[in-house]
Amino acid sequence: MPSEANARTLSSFLDYLRVERGSAKLTIAAYSSDLTQFADFLEKRRIALSAARRDDVREYIQELFSSGLDGRALDGRSVGRKLSAIRHLYRHLLLDGKIDKDPTLNIDLPKQWKVLPKALSRAEVGAMLGETKLSEKQPGRETVCKQALRLRDRAMLELLYAGGVRVSEVADARLEDLKLEMGYILVRGKGDKERMVPLGVPAQQALQHYLKNGREAIVGVGTGTGTGTKTTKMKKSSPLLFPGTGGRRLTRQRVWQLVGKASIAAGRHASPHMLRHSCATHMVENGADLRTVQTILGHSDISTTQIYTHVALDRLKSVYAKHHPRAKARGNNL
Repeated sequence: MPSEANARTLSSFLDYLRVERGSAKLTIAAYSSDLTQFADFLEKRRIALSAARRDDVREYIQELFSSGLDGRALDGRSVGRKLSAIRHLYRHLLLDGKIDKDPTLNIDLPKQWKVLPKALSRAEVGAMLGETKLSEKQPGRETVCKQALRLRDRAMLELLYAGGVRVSEVADARLEDLKLEMGYILVRGKGDKERMVPLGVPAQQALQHYLKNGREAIVGVGTGTGTGTKTTKMKKSSPLLFPGTGGRRLTRQRVWQLVGKASIAAGRHASPHMLRHSCATHMVENGADLRTVQTILGHSDISTTQIYTHVALDRLKSVYAKHHPRAKARGNNL
């Protein structure tokens, strides 16, 4: 646990992220975890966060590479993330007048292998969504709730793939954000930034079917007490687009479980993030420009989206081979 002085430093920085930067809860949690680990490293050497030197930061990075935090060395990507958190902390302290020198200056990010996003093939996505197709027949009473949950899960899967939305964005989506008649949904992403995400016909149909035949059954009917001792039934309400039973918010873990279960049909375990990557990958494969993909995914920096350019290489080679005269075999007329 950080000392009292370090705890105050961390608390002040996290408040800055929360209030002034408007950072998402998950982002703040990640910063808190990474910086607490660095504070613990310093305290073993009786050094306060505000008194750390460049050599202290370098020694910490070296330790992460050599033995990690639990005896396992970290890769460049993980170390780079932790160094980025430390860098942000000291920039804030410097601007706030709490320190005179930034100990992270001239410390380069470790070389990072570019990890290409894992994506499902179109056939795998088709198998995954096809497995969740539902019969239009009216179910018996004993299966109404189960049928409603399947309708919800199908609509959720379609949205994850159609819009490339994040898990938290699905869990927090509100009913009022969905504009089915206009073919889009308003999504609140990282830093509470809003963006409009278009929806394809399959996603619109799945959402419409779910709203008409499933959502009310999931939210359910509660009981209340009227005048006297008479018990009356009253409808529960929820502002969420995809509520859990009783109108509760779905957890991130629950959404991951639902996607994992549905992916069995594809013969390959999938996560919500893989559906997001699949959305971007398939758009780029079909010729979508990166600015459009960036807008749909909600990336603040185009460099984040550029990682998807690798998927267009095969397409570029094919077009080149078809249209460039020097790409053809010798002997052909130019």
